Amino acid sequence: MNETLPWIFPVLAVTTWTLIPVYAGLRRGRFYAIFSAIVLGLAATGGGIVFARLGDWVPEPALPGLQMAFAYGMAATSAHYASLVNARMRGPIFRGLISIPGQTFLAAGFMATFWLLGLLVPRLLLWGLGADTALRWLMPLDLLPYAVAFAAAFTSPRLSPELVRLHLGMPGPEKFQRVPMERYRRSPPAPLTTRPLRVIQIADPHLGPWQSVARLRNIVEGLVDRNPDLILLTGDFLTMESNSTAGALAEALAPLQRLPGRCFAIFGNHDHEAPDEVRAGLAANKVRLLVDDACTLETEAGPVQVVGADYVSRDRREHLEKLLNNHPRLPDHRRLLLLHDPSAFHDLTHDDAADLVFSGHTHGGQMGLVSLGLNWTVLARSRWPDHGHFAKGTNHLYVHRGTGFYGFPLRVGVPGEASLLELVWD
Repeated sequence: MNETLPWIFPVLAVTTWTLIPVYAGLRRGRFYAIFSAIVLGLAATGGGIVFARLGDWVPEPALPGLQMAFAYGMAATSAHYASLVNARMRGPIFRGLISIPGQTFLAAGFMATFWLLGLLVPRLLLWGLGADTALRWLMPLDLLPYAVAFAAAFTSPRLSPELVRLHLGMPGPEKFQRVPMERYRRSPPAPLTTRPLRVIQIADPHLGPWQSVARLRNIVEGLVDRNPDLILLTGDFLTMESNSTAGALAEALAPLQRLPGRCFAIFGNHDHEAPDEVRAGLAANKVRLLVDDACTLETEAGPVQVVGADYVSRDRREHLEKLLNNHPRLPDHRRLLLLHDPSAFHDLTHDDAADLVFSGHTHGGQMGLVSLGLNWTVLARSRWPDHGHFAKGTNHLYVHRGTGFYGFPLRVGVPGEASLLELVWD
């Protein structure tokens, strides 16, 4: 058996990389075939290099176990991607034995490819200097992406219950930037003298392997229990699996029926892959879908106007200008704008578009130092506002870190969010 172990992983990797894209192309189409070929190829490359080097530094008694773990991870990856050709929501056994370990292993191999490229420079320098001892010290670093992916598989689904207090009504900075907010994770804040508008946002739940129907339903149940004035759902409800599973979203969002007339939603980019399923899931739970539309309601904090922008990838400035012109601000109403992609905030031309814009899409940046109390993420200097409170002039933006995530379990240092927002007008 020990003689065949070194060959099991390479054979599985090559077979997966060649046959799955072909199968996908024949049964699902060209796009998924190309996508799977790229992702599986990158993951198999990193995994193959790490696997080939295991014998150079892993103690011999531990080597067969690691080789079997790599083989199982590759087999699970292959089975998961084959299942996506006929995508649907799977039961807990399939998710636990195939989808979750497969996606975790795939994420590790994907990261390993780029991690090993980064290590190539110091290794070449040490090799040129003849520093053989230092080169041996670097060998265990090959497994770092696998350690990160394994840890992230446990931490990524975790949500952080919080109370977030945003102060609105005053002009912000002239240039777009992050602005302070109050965030309470353990002890409750001092009570306010005036009644705030209490809002729950659900962003990017991504019903799928990492977000089962039962789990999302429990999350929504807990959020509804906080009895907000509004629940705002800012899109990306499904994944490839849930797109083709009729009724899954309706069942997962069922607790929203307890708050009729208080729940409003928009489409995200992924929702346009299965718009009828999203519409049906929202309608079943009396959630009003706003597709370039607006509505008003009375709350204990006063009248509110909610404007919902559909997701578009082009001509966003013209799209938003038309939407806001068609639905002007109403006197004596708080005005909230739902906008899935926060980068579209830069396309708002109205000086007073809304008191607050609610967005998601970025999953908070996914990798960063938020868990340590710092705002930095890998998106910090990108065009996407990653998480938290931003402002430019009279327009304010709140970017939710996400109720779920899609695909790779790579929330590292950026936990998901289960917040109650208190909006205070100064």
